[in-house]
Amino acid sequence: MSALHLADPESAADLTTYLTRARRLDDEGDVRLQAVGSVLAAWTCVLPGRGLGSSGLVLGLRTFALAEPAELDSTVPIAAVTDRLARGGTRIEHPPVTTQPTWRALTPPRGGWEPVGLVADSALLEAARAGVAEVAQGAPEGSGAAAVADLRSRVWGRLTRTVPPVPAGAAFGLHALGFLRPDPAARASVHTTGPWTRVATEGGFVLAR
Repeated sequence: MSALHLADPESAADLTTYLTRARRLDDEGDVRLQAVGSVLAAWTCVLPGRGLGSSGLVLGLRTFALAEPAELDSTVPIAAVTDRLARGGTRIEHPPVTTQPTWRALTPPRGGWEPVGLVADSALLEAARAGVAEVAQGAPEGSGAAAVADLRSRVWGRLTRTVPPVPAGAAFGLHALGFLRPDPAARASVHTTGPWTRVATEGGFVLAR
């Protein structure tokens, strides 16, 4: 197919904001566009994970309404989509270049999720900020890439002190993608299946393994 048609200008603006935040995490990052009927799911990678099982992988997900039904499953550079959205309108021409990042093969299952509880957005924000500060302190200017990667893996791979606990990388993803809300009463729902944990707010989803 040649193009996707978002339902309205607000959806186009929301997708632009989401992808802009994801691109700050990786300027050369990719987005997986999955269109099924009238819904578009946009997947991005927050943390790539390590090892054969990609332990520590964290993905972001937002869904958007389409004006016209479509069938598509394609991964493309984020920049290619944001460049097209910057031209205005609600139409996304399909970029000519597709990509195959490792995380694309690790999409979480659609079913089998079990609810495990609710966590305050404020507690997740606190955990994310603490992790960011720890990474910044432990990786001063001049630190080698391997040392920084090891530190980030340790910080974001552990569990938060929330009840229920969630991977710290999930809290980081929610914060980085703008999914956490300032309302003190806001709560994120937590579900698990196999090695996956899904944390959801009204703003979007983050999935970690």
